[in-house]
Amino acid sequence: MDLEVVRKEREKWMLWKNIKPLRDALESLEESVCEVTLGDTVVIEGDCDAKKIYDTAKLLMPWRKGPFQIGETFIDSEWKSNIKYNLLRRHFDLKDKRVADIGCNNGYYMFRMLEDKPKRLVGFDPSPLYKTQFDFINHFVKSDIVYELLGVEHLEFYEEKFDTIFCLGVLYHRSDPVAMLKQLFKGLDKKGEVILDTFYIDGEEEMALCPESSYSKIPNIYFVPTIKALKNWCLRAGFDVFEVLETSVTDANEQRKTEWIEGHSLEDFLDPNDSSKTVEGYPAPQRVYVRLIKDR
Repeated sequence: MDLEVVRKEREKWMLWKNIKPLRDALESLEESVCEVTLGDTVVIEGDCDAKKIYDTAKLLMPWRKGPFQIGETFIDSEWKSNIKYNLLRRHFDLKDKRVADIGCNNGYYMFRMLEDKPKRLVGFDPSPLYKTQFDFINHFVKSDIVYELLGVEHLEFYEEKFDTIFCLGVLYHRSDPVAMLKQLFKGLDKKGEVILDTFYIDGEEEMALCPESSYSKIPNIYFVPTIKALKNWCLRAGFDVFEVLETSVTDANEQRKTEWIEGHSLEDFLDPNDSSKTVEGYPAPQRVYVRLIKDR
């Protein structure tokens, strides 16, 4: 696969009629020297035009990942992504490593990873809106993060291999999860690791829930495995080590409606009379975080 051909084709996405005005808004931003604090909220302070910052940020809605603070503008994203990041933080060390984030959204996690001083940070996400949100934040941060409008299917053809690959909240969107896990495996260098986050259901059997049409009102959820079934998928994909790091239940503190999104959020996805179930009657979302190691 010639990735340069793919890149050139996807550059045209930035000219789509719903994206071009957003890119124009970014072009009108003035250069400024800012101080960046990489905490639970990515905070950017400097001599910024407060109204233009707010108006541009609003134009770029919906904001799924965050939060961010740019001058006076607090972008209270749908997800408090700091909760997931802090849960995982003690399980990795990225210093001097080549790191990829698959399905990186607007780059919140990558901005947080900068404090680890990785050798290289590359985000993969084929969304021109999220790429534009990233460019908006990076206009002030001025990081060396590389954002590719590519998907996991391009990872094995990428120009370099990675020491650590993050894949958070992507696997359940794939109709062939084992094939995707193989793509992650091929993107790793020797002795590389994947930090994976996906939905799971309780159970000791090696089985998976196959939603009829949607799960938590999300139509492109194909399989929700037990942890044992997930382990089998990962071993079949070639990984040598499967290590459960954490499990968590998604709640309304972590995912909720704010003024910075459009449409529904978690409270609309769960049974109003029983929060342990989705509106479809399935078990409510739980997440398992695992480390996969390519030990060869």
